[in-house]
Amino acid sequence: MQIEIKIDSSYTEPKIIVVTASMTEDVNMIIKKLSMDSPQIISGMKDDKLEVLEQTDLIRMYANSGKIYAVTDKGEYVVRLRLYELEERLDKNQFVRISNSEIINLRKVENFDLSFTGTICVKLSNGFTTYVSRRYVSKIKQILGV
Repeated sequence: MQIEIKIDSSYTEPKIIVVTASMTEDVNMIIKKLSMDSPQIISGMKDDKLEVLEQTDLIRMYANSGKIYAVTDKGEYVVRLRLYELEERLDKNQFVRISNSEIINLRKVENFDLSFTGTICVKLSNGFTTYVSRRYVSKIKQILGV
């Protein structure tokens, strides 16, 4: 694959042109990646009102009784997305899945307690304590550099 970049001051925003003999798997992957980088809106319902939630305000997202909840300092919101859809929309450098039913904001973590055997205890900025499931322990340790 060849990549060519031209600097032209007459352009006000970047323009991407893909020249190819046919649509291949690589071309489709490039298009998908380029379109995914746009900011994704997350909204939640609270007191019968729909609010746009800023990713920086999110502390954790979790599943309970068939519903998905987003927790911020302002309270809990019901989100109409599945956890895997939220995971796709969230900043991958800031959010991490810690179990099949929970995603946390790494910037809202006060500390990780590694003293538990087989799991990790996570204390969040709002005082809530949660646990990394065994399945995700190695992933969290890799992120933490432990």
